[in-house]
Amino acid sequence: MATFTKQALREAFIELLEERPLAQITVKDIVNHCGVNRNTFYYYFDDIPTLIEDIVTEDADEIIRRYPTVEKVEDCLNSVIETAISKRKAVLHIYNSTNREIYEQYLWKVCDYVISSYINTILNGRKISENDFYVIKKYLESVGFGMISAWLTAGMTTDIQTFFSRICEIKRGMLEEMISRCEIK
Repeated sequence: MATFTKQALREAFIELLEERPLAQITVKDIVNHCGVNRNTFYYYFDDIPTLIEDIVTEDADEIIRRYPTVEKVEDCLNSVIETAISKRKAVLHIYNSTNREIYEQYLWKVCDYVISSYINTILNGRKISENDFYVIKKYLESVGFGMISAWLTAGMTTDIQTFFSRICEIKRGMLEEMISRCEIK
């Protein structure tokens, strides 16, 4: 029952975010929409930012569970994009609020996982120094994060999946080349 109630609060909040900006949503709105009392909300969450963090962390963890290994970075990042598109207004309301940092932490967490897993897949037993791994990972994370952030800032109005697919096609083989330049023999 507890998990059901917590999930109901999350869903009520997302439904409200689809209707109006974050600044116009109160705990009272959430509990009224959900049909529970304020104490129930505070049993699960300290405040609305804690609720946001819970939702985006759950989304990140779900993507990570779905992709235990990453052979194509675009598959995993497309999952992030599809998750955002499925909750478009809610995501934009969070992203364009004072709580943007919470959503950005979610993006960094997913980018970190995706890129680390992808590099390890491409390494396929080859060795590079920890520093080179870190440098390559940070570079690729920043590219992915930057592209998604720019898309969010523009209001999710472009076809980022086609754009991202094309970038991956153009860059195909570049990671392998970077690794071969860093490989410890």
